[in-house]
Amino acid sequence: MKNWKKSLLALMISAGMLMAAAPAMAAPQTPALKVNDENIGFASSAPIIDQGVTMVPLRSTLQALNVKLTDVKDGTIHAVAGDRKITLSSKTKLINGVTYVPVRTVGEAAGYEVYWDQSTRTVLLLSKTTQAGARGFMWEVKHSGNTVYLVGSMHIADDSFYPLRAEFEQAFAEADYLGVEIDLSKAADKEQQQLIMNIGMYQDGTTLKDHVSKETYAKVEEILKKNGMKPDALDAFKPWVAETTLGSLKAIKAGYEATEGIDLYFIQKAMERKIPVLELESYESQLSMFDHFSKELQEKNLNAALDNFDVLNDTVDNMADMWKQGDDKALLELTNSMAGDAEYNKAMLIDRNIGMADKIDGYLKSDKKAEYFIVVGAAHYLGEHGVIKLLEDKGYTVERK
Repeated sequence: MKNWKKSLLALMISAGMLMAAAPAMAAPQTPALKVNDENIGFASSAPIIDQGVTMVPLRSTLQALNVKLTDVKDGTIHAVAGDRKITLSSKTKLINGVTYVPVRTVGEAAGYEVYWDQSTRTVLLLSKTTQAGARGFMWEVKHSGNTVYLVGSMHIADDSFYPLRAEFEQAFAEADYLGVEIDLSKAADKEQQQLIMNIGMYQDGTTLKDHVSKETYAKVEEILKKNGMKPDALDAFKPWVAETTLGSLKAIKAGYEATEGIDLYFIQKAMERKIPVLELESYESQLSMFDHFSKELQEKNLNAALDNFDVLNDTVDNMADMWKQGDDKALLELTNSMAGDAEYNKAMLIDRNIGMADKIDGYLKSDKKAEYFIVVGAAHYLGEHGVIKLLEDKGYTVERK
């Protein structure tokens, strides 16, 4: 695999850095709302993004959807749409005396498909169609009365990924637990932001310029200036942060965002259903993994991202198509291509896969007789060192769904 693909393959195998590093660059503007291509104006309280979830004023949004609110009590919303009664439990938030609710919750309950338009930062609510949904990646494992669904994620996506096919939604609807690499709804917490500062930034008074060659630093300056940013915007960060940030910013410009990622989609749904979210890893473990890359590997990866910055869009599009088609062969080829760099492959996949498989083994052997819906980067599953092979080696039968 060409080295420059690494920063984009990370979109499929490591979630934390994309959510933690990019916010340090810029804060997003207030999102807008459209219903069937009609702009919805808000007289005072506008939609907000809270911990990765788009929240809208409950009463005025329901009014725009021709839904009559009858009551909100103890987190349960009662409303009427035509002759149909709507009852749903959801995370609500009181802001300046106004009740806010996740837009996906209220939109889907009212019979709409909910999408995100990155180019205009607009939430789109569209009347439902008969779209079949992308195939994606999902496997099933059963043992001792427990069922584990293994879902391969892309940590960034766009509205073309949705709606997901019915098998995903049905499996999740029956789940007792959601398992993810890390809980991305916590990305904006002060604790996590401080963590990226402590691990990803220089603490000794030096800057990026002091740790990479003059040639590499000159390329960083040039890319930043070309993209309307200050040439020293990444000076405080280590090479691995600069590399991942550039990759994520390029993906965002191509219309892909973490707020539309498969794992965050299900995290939001878990919050709405009030089911536990289990973390297979931690923010600190993911950030520390990047931080422990050798100096040589960090600069090599940064140079690869810089040298191929202008063609990264095509690779993100190809990965998106692979996910939507559920192309196991292409996913395996992509995963295997990482083996060319032993240090990178061991840290990003081999070691982490072992930890994930051990956690999943524990879920399967528990006495809870429960269903677990596990969502981690798609590239973790296939190949000689993949989670599926590790589970099969433990004696489990894994079925592609």
